[in-house]
Order: sequence, then structure tokens, then C-alpha cells
Amino acid sequence: MTRTRVGVLRGGPSSEYDISLKTGGAVLKNLPEHYKGVDVLIDKDGVWHANGLPFSPEQISRKVDVVFNALHGYYGEDGKVQKILERFDVPYTGAEAMASAIGMNKLFTKEHFQKSGLVMPSHKIIKETDNIEREILSVFRELPQPSVVKPLSGGSSVGVFVAHSFDELLKAVLSALQYDSAVIVEEYIKGREATCGVIDDFRGEKHYALPPVEIVPPSNYTFFDYNAKYCGETREICPSNFSDEEKKEITRASITAHKAIDARHYSRSDFIVSPRGIFILEINTLPGLTEESLLPKACNAVGCPFPDFLDHLLKLALHN
Repeated sequence: MTRTRVGVLRGGPSSEYDISLKTGGAVLKNLPEHYKGVDVLIDKDGVWHANGLPFSPEQISRKVDVVFNALHGYYGEDGKVQKILERFDVPYTGAEAMASAIGMNKLFTKEHFQKSGLVMPSHKIIKETDNIEREILSVFRELPQPSVVKPLSGGSSVGVFVAHSFDELLKAVLSALQYDSAVIVEEYIKGREATCGVIDDFRGEKHYALPPVEIVPPSNYTFFDYNAKYCGETREICPSNFSDEEKKEITRASITAHKAIDARHYSRSDFIVSPRGIFILEINTLPGLTEESLLPKACNAVGCPFPDFLDHLLKLALHN
């Protein structure tokens, strides 16, 4: 039997290198038997390797039939690697270049969400400037406090902080600017954290929403930050304890967000469920697929084992 060769891209030159290694490793480990995995490691300098040897993207494109994009963050999730794969006519999983660029930039994402009528926290953008303290003070006065500070691009909650005072906001913005040339400051919405995945062309639906997952970080964490995500102590409840009405709204908003940026194959959106309503925070066009990740757990909850999920995504990529 001839097996389909799947190049699994992992690593990459972003701050999420280690998480991408785990996602790619999980994909390689769980590929169904009719696929042959090719481990394509992209190092932190952006050099592509297959079987431990450096190759150009064009050379690797000839060694595979389809690519499973297991990269996260800069280069892999912002449209850059998608353009490379498109140049060499290689089918790949996940969002295309334009949707990836939109989903990676939190300001562009919010603009598309707003056009689709999704409810979001109030926010402001701060860029590197000579008058940075004055800019931060202006935002501190304009936005309800406390606030959440995030790099404009990035994922896995890298460089994300909660600020309760001006001094904390100043420190958080300066820290977040180490990861990007601009940061987004959002109103902090107190509530329960949720996430919801969407899969294309699944079980007879064009956009199938998985059951929402409730995220309960350990009591010593203010929110679901990088450490909380990977400490192994966070509770991820699926099926969640949200009301039927809340679940319905979360799934509706997840599909709306997926369509708003023209995501492809799959995505996962994050929310805060508060007494004031349900607020969407962001969308992940290449959500993590490690053993600790949320999307595989939601798939299992609806009777879709991880290998079957991977098979579905690869079939979508090959069909496209």
C-alpha cells in the first residue's frame, strides 16, 4: 500500500518554538497508518531540516504529498510559511496566508470581529515611541482598570500580563514590547474562561462547533497565562458547566469568528463568560495539539479520537 507522505512542520523561529515541537510530535505520533510522517524541523534561524539534514523548502516540498502545519506564532501562523508552501504548490492544513495574517494580528482580528457583530472588551493600541510613558498614562485613564496587556501578535499567552495600577501597566507594556513592536491593552473582564473549536465540513456541517471547554486555572493564577496552560494543574472541563444558553452563544460566536477572518479547516476561539455577557478575546488559526491542548479534548468529548481528527484535516488539505 502506498502511503501518503505528510511533512509535519514544527519548531520555527518564534517564541512558541517549544510548544510547536510538542504539537508536531503529537501529530507524528498519532498519524493513521495510511500516512507516512516526515519530520520537518525548522530551527530558530528559520532553516528547514528533514531527517536531520538541512534542505530548502523547495527540496522538502518534493519529498511530501501534503504538509501538516504544526508551527505556532511568528512565521508559521502569520502567513509567511503559508506563502512559501503556496509558491511550491504544496497542500497544507490550516488557514491560508491572508486569514493567518489577520488571525495573528490582534488589531486586524478585532476589526473583523467588530464587522461581524461580536462582543469584545474595550481596547487600545500602544506602539513603541519616545513618549511611551505619556501614551501609557493616556490609555490608563481612558480604559477601565484593571487591564490585560498582550503583544499585538503572538500566542500561547506569551508576554501577557494583568495590570491593576499605572506602575503595573507601565511595567507590563514595556515587558510585552520585548515580544512585538506594539501591544494591545484590553479592559479586564472578570468571569469564567471558555474556549470553543470549529471544524470545517465535519459530520455533515460546513462549520461544526465542538462543545465549549471551561478553563479553570489554579487558584494562584489570575488568568490562563502561559504557565497556567502548561503547568498541568489547570482544570479543563468538557462538557462544560455553562448553561445551555451560554453554550449556544459560545458556539455561535465561534463559528462567526471562524467565518469573520475566513479561517480554514479548523480554529479555536477564546472567551470570557461574565455577568455582563460573553466576550470574545481572540481566535487561534493553528491551535495547539499537544497532550495538554484543548482542541483534542473537545474532539474526544464528541467521539472523535485524535488520529481521526488528523485524518480529517489532511483529507481537507488534499481536497483543497
